[in-house]
Parts: sequence; C-alpha cells; structure tokens
Amino acid sequence: MDKAVPRRVSSLTMTCQRTTKRTVDPVANNSKARQFVRILAIAIFAAATVWINYEVKVNVQGGHTAGSVREMGNVKLSQSAPDFSVLDLSSNKISLASYRGQKVVLLDFWATWCGPCRMAMVGLQTLQDKYKGQGLEILSLNQAEPANQVRQFITRKKYGFHVVLDADGSVAAKYGVRGIPTLVLVDKSGVIQWLQVGYSADDSAMQQAIERLIKQ
Repeated sequence: MDKAVPRRVSSLTMTCQRTTKRTVDPVANNSKARQFVRILAIAIFAAATVWINYEVKVNVQGGHTAGSVREMGNVKLSQSAPDFSVLDLSSNKISLASYRGQKVVLLDFWATWCGPCRMAMVGLQTLQDKYKGQGLEILSLNQAEPANQVRQFITRKKYGFHVVLDADGSVAAKYGVRGIPTLVLVDKSGVIQWLQVGYSADDSAMQQAIERLIKQ
C-alpha cells in the first residue's frame, strides 16, 4: 500500500441558532423539549466531528494534517469492508456486496447539517464527473435524516452520485464512524484501500488511489 501524501485538512466551526416563542401550553412545552433534545444530539455529533478531526491530526498522524488514516473505529486498511444493505432515494435496495468484482466503491458518510460534508460533496461530484463509466461507484450514505429532506438537498445541489440512506446509523456504527465526513475506498475485491476522516481540500492522493484501483 502506498503511503498517503500529507495533506492539509480544513476545519470548520459551525454555529446554529434557533428561536422559539414563549408559551405556557404543556403540549408546546413537550414539543420544545423534544426539539431541544434533537438540537442537543446534533450539537454533540458536530462536536464529535471536530474532535475526531483533532484526534486524526494529533494522535493518529503524529501531529501531521493529512486526513487519511490506517485504521478507524471497527475497520482498517487491507481489511474486508463490512457488507450492508440500505435504500437509496428511489427506494431501491443497495448492498455493498453487489459491486464486488465489478466496481471500486467510495463510501461517504455525511449529513446535510455538516458544513465540512457539504464542502466535501463538491469534490465528490468532481470525482463522479471524472470517473463516471470507468468503474467507480460513489455511495453517499446520509446519516439518519428524513428521505425528503435529503432528496431536496441533493436535487437543489444537482449532485449526480448515488445517495443512499443510513436511516438508523447502523452502517456508520458497523464501520465505527465517529465523525463526518468520513470516506472509505473499497476495491473490486471488497477490501478497504483508503480511509479518510474529515474534509481535505487536496484529494490528489485519493484520486491516485482510485485511478490505480479501477485499472486493476
């Protein structure tokens, strides 16, 4: 396995503000409580994303800023990628195993609220345009958001890669994803060849890996 070329990882800090009207209605209070819990969960996951980027830079990479790693959560390089089955935005059942022996697969774990994820998706569309028809399949796994919300986002952005729904986060849990965006490159034999945590503006090393793998 070729060593990853050190690259600079761009970090973003996102702040979301929401306001609510004051009310004494118990039903409204319950609704606000549920809304608060949901916002808190999103904030915790966002904080985890920032923290895992720090962990990658300082602990995994020894202080370097390259986004690629040798292992992550439950997976590592040169290991078989855990199989999964999910639905896409057209309600078609998609499994990772169905691409074995046919295509190189790039998995992208993301959410619409994640700023670095949205930045990374611009690069994914570039990869889609460049390698479409050459043996690369991008599976963009949205994390636990409503299908209509995801569909509207993808339609508005006019992205052409394959978006699927990790509706309960089980695929992310299977891979041990602790922050998003996370990219996992799987070769035609179903073996993991690239792991990346966080957004990087320079994806040249990953592109080299893709080009090498689609020729095999």
